[in-house]
Amino acid sequence: MTKSIEISGRTEDEAIESALEQLGLTRDDISVEIIERAKTGFLGLKNTPAIVKVLYEEKEDRTGQVKAFLAGLFERMGVETRVEVSEDSGSINVILTGRDPGSLIGRRGETLDAIQHLTNYVVNRGSAGRIRVNIDAENYRQRRNETLETLAARTAGKVVKYRRNMTLDPMNAYERHVIHTALQNYDNISTYSVGSEPNRRIVVAYGRNNENTGRSGGAHYREWS
Repeated sequence: MTKSIEISGRTEDEAIESALEQLGLTRDDISVEIIERAKTGFLGLKNTPAIVKVLYEEKEDRTGQVKAFLAGLFERMGVETRVEVSEDSGSINVILTGRDPGSLIGRRGETLDAIQHLTNYVVNRGSAGRIRVNIDAENYRQRRNETLETLAARTAGKVVKYRRNMTLDPMNAYERHVIHTALQNYDNISTYSVGSEPNRRIVVAYGRNNENTGRSGGAHYREWS
């Protein structure tokens, strides 16, 4: 967001330096418009100061937004939760801890997914650049990923052994992505999704040389709408 301040000084340079000191920025961080140049009066009397307008980009405190939103959300939910926030390149990572982690995670992570979805929406609404917010509790997502990857490998083994397709239980988009990714390099296996949310399911299909997809070597997956 572009913001500006107007400031005066005996000279243009003095006014700019005063603005930089006030904002805590460098000359490269700003652009300057001269509103009124400094003027020297007759015999040095009635000098007119310079007035400049300094424009700068205010950095969005996304981390602060995340903390504030989650604090308000959990207060309304009546849940005592500790929020730990860290930021790396292109994403904000949040770890939730509390007395009742099950209330934060929900059935198959549904509550955790809803919290993450709402937080992403609030933080990115109206912002020029999008940032990803990842929220976890009690290391649930890693444990769930490991469970899904094990399920994918076991299912693929049965599909190849019996040469017949298998349809998994309904999963959300994130979990389906984990299954698709886990099986993308399996020979004689392809995956695709069928059905509508919230009952959308993955089909793990058998295909010699992936004849179901027309490709040879490795698995191929499709998300059908």
